[in-house]
Amino acid sequence: MQKKFMQRAIELAREGMDAGAGGPFGSVVVRDGEIIAEGYNGVTSNNDPTAHAEVTAIREACQKLGTFQLEDCEIYTSCEPCPMCLGAIYWARPKAVYYACSREDAAAIDFDDQLIYDEIDAGIENRQIPFKQIQREEALGVFDAWQKKTDKIEY
Repeated sequence: MQKKFMQRAIELAREGMDAGAGGPFGSVVVRDGEIIAEGYNGVTSNNDPTAHAEVTAIREACQKLGTFQLEDCEIYTSCEPCPMCLGAIYWARPKAVYYACSREDAAAIDFDDQLIYDEIDAGIENRQIPFKQIQREEALGVFDAWQKKTDKIEY
């Protein structure tokens, strides 16, 4: 069964690549042995740096299921998720992730995420893109209101 789902993720990677949608990456979300969402990389066709295969599939699955968490789902992806997709996966909370190519395989074809991993590890003052904190006190007011909110949906 797992081979069938991974095969579909790989097919989507080729489909998106052949359509000129973006890089060679595909992903599916599976629930109860059935594919409920699919995605391929659409970064260049959508002019959207977040349109990675996993993010696209997660968005579709959440819309279909009417939830922001995929605790009873599995994700199959043609390549080890990048840092952004990894974050999205952890927020979605699937029960498992299966991947085909490694991040080293992706780096070998010029999809190298090492800079992002390095930037995450770097202190905020040492990042290549400057990060400057401003208006913290004003923003903390919103956080305080959230903390006091009695009808919030926690995640």
